[in-house]
Amino acid sequence: MAQGTSIPLETSDRANTFLRIGVLFLIITAVGVIWLSNLYFTQLFTQSTRGHAERQLSLYSGRIISDLQRSAVVPLLLSRDTTLISALNSNDFVATSQRLIRYHEDIGSKEIFLLNSEGRIVATSNRTELGQFLSYKPVYVAAIRSNDTVFTSFENESGGRAYYFSRRLKSDQEFIGVIVVEVDLDGLFDTWSKNDATIIVRNSEGTILLSTERQFENQTLKEAFSNQPVLSTMERALRATGEWSGSVADAYIRGQPLFRVDEKVPFQGWNIVYLASFENIRTRVNAILSIEIMGYAMIFALLFYILSKRALRKSSIFQAETASLRTLNEQLTMEIAQRQEAERNLQVAEQSLAQSSKLAALGEMSAAVSHELNQPLAAMRTYLAGAKLLLKRRRPDEAMGSFQRIDDLIDRMGAITRQLKSYARKGGDELYPVDLRSSVQGSLSMMSPQLNQLEIEISETMPKSPVMVLGDPVRIEQVIVNLLRNAIDAMKLQNDRHLDILLVAGEMAKLSIKDNGPGIENLDNLFEPFYTTKQPGDGVGLGLAISSGIATDLGGRLIARNVKPHGAVFEFQLPLIKDENIKAAE
Repeated sequence: MAQGTSIPLETSDRANTFLRIGVLFLIITAVGVIWLSNLYFTQLFTQSTRGHAERQLSLYSGRIISDLQRSAVVPLLLSRDTTLISALNSNDFVATSQRLIRYHEDIGSKEIFLLNSEGRIVATSNRTELGQFLSYKPVYVAAIRSNDTVFTSFENESGGRAYYFSRRLKSDQEFIGVIVVEVDLDGLFDTWSKNDATIIVRNSEGTILLSTERQFENQTLKEAFSNQPVLSTMERALRATGEWSGSVADAYIRGQPLFRVDEKVPFQGWNIVYLASFENIRTRVNAILSIEIMGYAMIFALLFYILSKRALRKSSIFQAETASLRTLNEQLTMEIAQRQEAERNLQVAEQSLAQSSKLAALGEMSAAVSHELNQPLAAMRTYLAGAKLLLKRRRPDEAMGSFQRIDDLIDRMGAITRQLKSYARKGGDELYPVDLRSSVQGSLSMMSPQLNQLEIEISETMPKSPVMVLGDPVRIEQVIVNLLRNAIDAMKLQNDRHLDILLVAGEMAKLSIKDNGPGIENLDNLFEPFYTTKQPGDGVGLGLAISSGIATDLGGRLIARNVKPHGAVFEFQLPLIKDENIKAAE
């Protein structure tokens, strides 16, 4: 029984393998046929389109020559017009302009001008230009230098170009004026601009005289093609890789690939350029490729149908596995229930941990209040003793100064209490522009009793201009006082005590406080809460932790390092603010 079922399965697998190979071969064949068809038909239709473009170019060239030749005869005919010659001799131009208007309508020229010997327009088909002087224009200068009809072209005031045939007029072999005929080539190109192709006429120097793309005029082809709008990333990728058909574009206008056909115009070395889009070629090729792709799609659909029928027959083989999968699902359900129970237990543990964390934070704040208030209380004690002594010596004015300092310290203790409340949460008080120089002086004033008691030599180096930062003055002074107090504690056992205070303003405001104590033993744990090297009762290790937190909240940082031969330096860094930021904050 086992052998009877294995043979059909092996046969089926072998048949499926051959079928897959056949499908793969058909896919490769289809891709190859479509690719070759694309190349062949693209080349075929490109040659056909180029032939059509060459025929059109011949027609366009002939039309330009026809218009130029028709206009070139007019100055010769008008130079023999006795009415015009008589009007120039008599300076009577009453009916001359009307006569030129009739010539203009019959010939189809753009404008006709009659100039006297001085180069002034005395008659014209456009009465608005009567009286203008053209003696400085090439159309006048070239005509008086030649006995034949001359052609001139130059850029006009509007940025376009004007084209003229001119010839001088004689009476009894004397120069009496110039007849000028303006050729209307712009109208011709306005008509051609309605076509899909771009038509360009260049002179012998390569300058574009006429173009259905008006912005190209008075440029070279290189300049015109380079001054195109910036392409998108996709358009640049297509231009870099080329079309998948393999066609190479001769030029690009507004991101569209074009092929180019040139032909010489038998007039003054002119050249006409015909630029046509590949779009029509691509459309015709895509139509043929669509038919091929549709045919192959039908074949593939049939093959996939056969494969799906075979897959349905195979599905019966896997039905036996459904029972085992159902058993596995039941096991997974039980496992999920157990994990959910574990997650609930984890949530209870996390809540307990959060409660413990709150109790720890409460203990830390209580210790911080005790630490931070010791310093103002000590200063108050010193000022009170001094006030008593001053009162005994009957110096009440000076005693009132000590009382005022005690009052300031009471305010500061209240501020410290408020600041310590914010130590347990992020963010807090409104920030103001602060001059660090004032903060340093205020902190030194607060710590002056301790500094004087230990006879500490202080060296201050601060800039003359304000060093403005954005912060809370009380919190900034709190940091500086903590740093000063740590420095004082570090130098208690030294014979000579030196304290260097340096404030510089670079990219950031940097306040350095350097002592000549023994240095710091463990820099890694220095800013951790409750870490201290002092004797029990002298400190709880929160001053630097609080100071570091304040520096971070203000966008700065607090760093410490040892210096040689001995001593330590603390650097308090805060971002500087500019003058405009100071005004905005105010």
